[in-house]
Amino acid sequence: MKALLIYRAARFSPNSVDKDKKILEAVGDELCNKGHDVTYVAEENISDEDDADVILSMGRLPETIEWLAWKEKEARVTLNSSKGMENASRSTIERLMRENDIPTAPLEGDDGYWLKRGDSAAQQKADVVYAKDGEERERVLADFKARGISDVVVTAHVVGDLVKFYGVRGTGFFKCFYPTDDGENKFDDEKRNGLAHHYNFDIQRLMESAERLAAITGLDVYGGDCIVRSDGSFAIIDFNDWPSFSRCREEAAKAIVLRVERIQLEKTC
Repeated sequence: MKALLIYRAARFSPNSVDKDKKILEAVGDELCNKGHDVTYVAEENISDEDDADVILSMGRLPETIEWLAWKEKEARVTLNSSKGMENASRSTIERLMRENDIPTAPLEGDDGYWLKRGDSAAQQKADVVYAKDGEERERVLADFKARGISDVVVTAHVVGDLVKFYGVRGTGFFKCFYPTDDGENKFDDEKRNGLAHHYNFDIQRLMESAERLAAITGLDVYGGDCIVRSDGSFAIIDFNDWPSFSRCREEAAKAIVLRVERIQLEKTC
């Protein structure tokens, strides 16, 4: 089998370029160990001549998504798919969560607000901003608009433990971590809720919610953040395509390859 692995453009990996590169290459190593032919390409350099039986893409550029859709018409296996990537904008995921009763943050609250760029994932710290009250929320909204960003997701801040989760749909792979335990973070926003209390919660229910959202969006390789309240309830506050899996990279690589194998098997049945 020939596999093409596509690196994500650096602008979509703020403070995470090396981590994102490592997970893609860990998947490539796993494929090589199974005897497959693996090549890599940066998404900015994809050409019409690039091809493979399986295409594993971390790319987010519109032209990358269009290219994936073209390859899918030629019966290539893609992960994540063009459909998943079309649904990967924050505003679309926010809408799908509310339409499908996935636990998420309320729109109003007494503990401030989060304003997040809605047309894509965060590309810089200014794309995710905390506002302490309604007045500051309006000022931040104006700042987004001044930067030419009109698609902004606004939700109330949820008090509780921040938990990061990582999954590969349909494989049973699902991991949770508390970023304040290991100090690994991207923009320091993880510190807003303080050190984790490790409130008891139903991890199986979180996994079921994340897997359902993965199926709805079409994102087979996913990650996200949730807040676990003191009563054990949770709200998913972020859900994104193909994270770096830096806390569980080798296990994730094996699960991603397993997902590819299962999709291939489904195509032959």
